[in-house]
Amino acid sequence: MPDQKIEAYTDPAGGWGSARSLVEILTREEIPASGAAMLMKQNKPGGFMCVSCAWSKPAKPATFEYCENGAKATAWEQTRKRIGPDFFERHSVTELLTWADYDLEEKGRITHPLRYDPQRDRYLPVSWEQAFEEIGRELKAIREEDPKAAVFYSSGRASLETSYMYALFARMYGNNNLPDSSNMCHESTSKALPQSIGVPVGTTVLEDFEATDLILFFGQNVGSNSPRMLHPLQDARRRGVPIITFNPLRERGLERFTNPQSPIEMLTRSSTQISTQYHQVKAGGDIAAIAGICKALFAMDRQAQNEGRPRVLDIDFLSEHTHGFEKFEKFCDRLEWPALEAKSGLKREGMEAAAAVYARARAVIGIYGMGLTQHRRGTETVQMFVNLLLLRGNIGRPGAGICPVRGHSNVQGQRTVGIADEPSLVPLDKLKAMYGFEPPTEKGMNTIETCEGVIAGKVKAFIGLGGNFIRAVPDTQRMEEAWRGIRLTVQVSTKLNRSHLVHGEIAYILPCLGRIEIDEQASGPQAVSMEDSTSCFHGSRGVASPISDHVRSEPWIVAQFAKATLAPNPKVDWNAWVGDYAKVRDAIEATYPEKFKDFNARLFEPGGLHKPLAARERKWETQTGKANFVVPPDGLDMDPDMKSDRRDVLDLITLRSNDQFNTTIYGYHDRFRGVKGTRQILFMNENDIERLQLADGETVDVVTEAADEFAREVKGLRIVKYDIPEGNCAGYYPELNVLIPLWHHDAQAKVPAAKAIPVRIAKAAELAVRD
Repeated sequence: MPDQKIEAYTDPAGGWGSARSLVEILTREEIPASGAAMLMKQNKPGGFMCVSCAWSKPAKPATFEYCENGAKATAWEQTRKRIGPDFFERHSVTELLTWADYDLEEKGRITHPLRYDPQRDRYLPVSWEQAFEEIGRELKAIREEDPKAAVFYSSGRASLETSYMYALFARMYGNNNLPDSSNMCHESTSKALPQSIGVPVGTTVLEDFEATDLILFFGQNVGSNSPRMLHPLQDARRRGVPIITFNPLRERGLERFTNPQSPIEMLTRSSTQISTQYHQVKAGGDIAAIAGICKALFAMDRQAQNEGRPRVLDIDFLSEHTHGFEKFEKFCDRLEWPALEAKSGLKREGMEAAAAVYARARAVIGIYGMGLTQHRRGTETVQMFVNLLLLRGNIGRPGAGICPVRGHSNVQGQRTVGIADEPSLVPLDKLKAMYGFEPPTEKGMNTIETCEGVIAGKVKAFIGLGGNFIRAVPDTQRMEEAWRGIRLTVQVSTKLNRSHLVHGEIAYILPCLGRIEIDEQASGPQAVSMEDSTSCFHGSRGVASPISDHVRSEPWIVAQFAKATLAPNPKVDWNAWVGDYAKVRDAIEATYPEKFKDFNARLFEPGGLHKPLAARERKWETQTGKANFVVPPDGLDMDPDMKSDRRDVLDLITLRSNDQFNTTIYGYHDRFRGVKGTRQILFMNENDIERLQLADGETVDVVTEAADEFAREVKGLRIVKYDIPEGNCAGYYPELNVLIPLWHHDAQAKVPAAKAIPVRIAKAAELAVRD
């Protein structure tokens, strides 16, 4: 662990800090020249899509169409460092289990397929043929006993082509057990939006940012999680567009931004103020804050009527396009301001100030992230946000709409082409007709249900298409203990992570090509595709040489799974698909013709191929045929199991540092929050520190306050005094996932409630005495 230092960071997001970080990561990964050249092709026509976040790629890219974290992701994947068979000769799995996440991935790219040897406690090289022979044999045996006992997980990085093949393989195997990383973040969106507006994704496109005159921003840290979005935000601010932010922590990217691509800004060190109002809502208080804005709008509308002025609400839109308005109005009328203030952590005046600006705006974009979705009532919070937008007709209008910011680069696209545990989301009849098999109709396991199945001993095989599942899920300690009971675990990966080390009885690591690498198949170099946060499909073409002769493409690996496991099917030519990915895209278009019209011909269309969304046209594919106001059935309490009378219980928010993307840790610095050299941090409000008789810089342990028999604690966190609402504290994901009970999730979407975990804080000495 490097030297630790906590020091306030006063510079804006972007600027020289980003420039220095870029130079540092390229140098550390030993690609200062080649990495810089690669970055010039990132998010460019004919180049490759960024492997980290899913923010949209513009039709006219900038010279440097990448951000600090996108550059880190590219450098991390294209590092010159390698993990070959000799690495595992030097290090046992037992030893590697003691390593930190950063240290595992930092060692470089995996070069050979590997099989775990329990006698030597090491991964040993194995041929691809031997690997698939055994994997196929095990999967066949499990299928004969119970086809629902195998799970096919995918992270958000796999292409549309790979995802389509993978989903088809799983269903031909006999189940819909297709959990994905969306289950851990934006599944609340996928549940909420179809009920409200008839589509499962956001309605905005990049061009809307040029036409909007107000942006509402909830629960998303743009500076660290999607920095390229700062460019349209800065452009909007320069046009005088207000940006009203609701977020517990004051995040630098939502305060000030210096564009690293602007020589004038860099030389003068000037910056743009991003947020015009910044409301530090309590963790889980968003639903109350939004309800307060709605209540204020109703009051303003009535006052306008009494004074003979134009209505504040869009009555024509409400009458023609919505259902449930009167019920929602009555709900808001019953709300009392003291309760709204207590639950949101905001003053009435702040909510009314936001409402006043909203009432004057013609076209409003509502942006949100996991600060809304990762709660016990995340689905209802998203629906409350939609309610607010509907009040003034801000769905299906240029410059307006709902904009969930997805994390991984193709997590939304995977769902579009069939990665779904809900069979109702997939055209099973079409798959049956095209491929001549009987698709399973029983609901499959999502991420939480997979975890429950592992603990119950029902999961016998787990195939991981990318990601770091065991590190990303909640209740980490319980999951790791149960995981070793799985018969077969297979991880398709580029780098070493903890999911390789906490393994099943039979375990394989299968190294794959990265998206940035040239994928040469029978018909020549291949292109792949993915979907961004704004529902646009983009082509991507690798530009770097493969890191080893022994790595294989993800479509090739999925095809080998299928060929080794399934009986031959004359209607599915896996070899032809691998030889030419355009044939996979033809199959995708045949399966989803309304979404992928002329897919191959338009693969590299500037700005992307827009997926049709009925809500953009104010066509509502809901049960009522209209956009629905959804009233929270249980009022505004975010967590019914939270013991609110316990003054020593705080709500813990898990968050990323500036030096990570999802479970990938690029380093031990969190520049914007002033943390260097450690991730063992607990951010706390100064008043809570005093009230609980603690001290800034003190080392403490954190224990989950849970209504079950399991003890969940993390030891050795350093308290850092920080600007965070009273009653809340914050620390880093995934290290604190151990504190999230498996049952602590959204009721509808089953997304882990990682943004409001009830915890108690104790001095290390006190816990030692207790133990």
